Amino acid sequence: MISHVFLGIADFDRAFAFYSKIMAGLGLTLKFCDATKGWAGWTVENSPRPIFVIGKPFDGKAHEPGNGQMVALLAPNREAVRNTYATAIAMGGTCEGEPGLRLHYHPDYYGAYFRDLDGNKLCVCCHDAIDSVVRQKSL
Repeated sequence: MISHVFLGIADFDRAFAFYSKIMAGLGLTLKFCDATKGWAGWTVENSPRPIFVIGKPFDGKAHEPGNGQMVALLAPNREAVRNTYATAIAMGGTCEGEPGLRLHYHPDYYGAYFRDLDGNKLCVCCHDAIDSVVRQKSL
């Protein structure tokens, strides 16, 4: 359904350092990087799409994050959600919702929300079911 997602950025080197750690924590592979053009993209290893791309706006104008827009990245497990969120915050991202269950979405939705260094809102989430004993400890 999705070919690629493109998030605008203001400073390529700063954004690339931030997203390189985020994507590594999610097990995604750098597909391309061209600092002269100010863009880079990641994907699942050995998969052509979808691609997550960061770059300077094509029209040459300043980047501005949208209100109500968010990109949700699928994590392989809850530990990856927690680790990716911690990495984002440690690198200067801002909290929009700490890691935890979001039962109002569904019983196994575990997510964390943050903004990158340019104000773009992201979610990292896992939808895997866990057994009832673990669920009680997670609440």
